[in-house]
Amino acid sequence: MYDYFMEKLIYQMFICGTGGGKYLDEALNRGLGGVIFFTRDIQSKEQFKNLIKQIISKSIVSPFLSIDQEGGRVERTENIHERYLSPRYAFAKGEKFLEEQTEKIALELSEYGINLNFAPCADVNTNPNNPIIGERAFSDKTEDVIKGVEIVSEIYRKNGIIPCVKHYPGHGDANSDSHLTLPQINLPIDTMEKIHIAPFREAVKNNIEMIMAAHLHCTCFDKNTLPSSLSKNAIGYLRKNIGYNGVIISDDMVMKGVQGFGTPEAVIMGIEAGLDMFIFRDCDYKTIEAIEKVISIIEKDDKLIQKVKESNERISKLKHKYLY
Repeated sequence: MYDYFMEKLIYQMFICGTGGGKYLDEALNRGLGGVIFFTRDIQSKEQFKNLIKQIISKSIVSPFLSIDQEGGRVERTENIHERYLSPRYAFAKGEKFLEEQTEKIALELSEYGINLNFAPCADVNTNPNNPIIGERAFSDKTEDVIKGVEIVSEIYRKNGIIPCVKHYPGHGDANSDSHLTLPQINLPIDTMEKIHIAPFREAVKNNIEMIMAAHLHCTCFDKNTLPSSLSKNAIGYLRKNIGYNGVIISDDMVMKGVQGFGTPEAVIMGIEAGLDMFIFRDCDYKTIEAIEKVISIIEKDDKLIQKVKESNERISKLKHKYLY
């Protein structure tokens, strides 16, 4: 028998993009947890505000309205706004400049109705040839990244926008792009902890609301090839060793770093590992099909049902703090 209550709980665990037309409306009507916006969605201020109003009107549960707005290379309002400096260059101009720029970004996002920003990056860019992080990181020094993360997170929080630090356990030493492949980080756990995990540990101390898990294979957590985003060891370290009990979300689940596992299978692995939410850049037929397959698997497994309920407690707690 189809359980509509369980359907709603599971749909709450997904944030999807607008690509897919009618399927997004269907998902919102089933309890979709949120929507992520890209440059394609933002052509003018009024158009974007109206899009957000439409999404809210079609949602049966208040949605996370999310965006990747870091400044510099990763900036979704480029069609309608002057470009901001990337985190590295903003931080290099001093803490006051970083505060002022972040305040501008936060006010802009608030005006549109955004309530969740997938920023700041807590990556320490130790590899100068890193093809995906680079200037998105505040620095190649751990203490600078900790400071940058603290400043930016607090300003978003103050403006009613949920900050989400990324990409746990640290994408800074990678030599490949997880959009295209699964990078391997081959560092011992003490080095990872001292340099790359430290900013996440400090963010947890400062009550960070959300953490994004990366599609990276970190050999300190798993000898066999497995993304940290699906790893019981990596997510368990965040939960148990660091003591984080907030929302953990995956990076985009259509990235090549995770696609090889199969979409429904990867989501189930993520839930088993301890993830609470999953991002899909499009809400098309394939995404809905995958979510429905996930529902059919979970309904038959009491342990997975319990995991879903625990995740929904964390999601609901965060939504009640910021959205209601």
